[in-house]
Amino acid sequence: MAEDRINVPITLQAGAKAPAYATLFSSGADICACLEQDMVLPSGSYAKVPTGLSMALPKGYEAQIRPRSGLAAKFGVTVLNSPGTIDADYRGEVQVLLINHGKEDFTIHHGDRIAQMVIAKYSQGTFFLQESLEATERGQGGFGSTGV
Repeated sequence: MAEDRINVPITLQAGAKAPAYATLFSSGADICACLEQDMVLPSGSYAKVPTGLSMALPKGYEAQIRPRSGLAAKFGVTVLNSPGTIDADYRGEVQVLLINHGKEDFTIHHGDRIAQMVIAKYSQGTFFLQESLEATERGQGGFGSTGV
């Protein structure tokens, strides 16, 4: 497995937890809230939740912040801008934008697993203007155009 991993230097604020994979084949590492006191996320509201984590991703990689399925299924709490993107040149604290779609207020405690982070390789595109684009069977069909 070691050959499938990249090194990602991190720093942690006091009391913060390092990202951790729950199982051997997990694609996402759990990231945790780093709070001085409990945070209540009222039903229908959203907030940035600090993690106390900063990192230096290698060039050509991003971190995608994604919801935890258990929080979504049990409480209706998810990542608002899913997936959130952490760029390789960002060095600030990772914060997770959570939204509570549930009917009840949701309390976040220090150390709670609030999201998962997937490290992904990416390429930048070189965009160039041309008069028309190659035709395809789908053409300009947008939302729902390929069926149910």
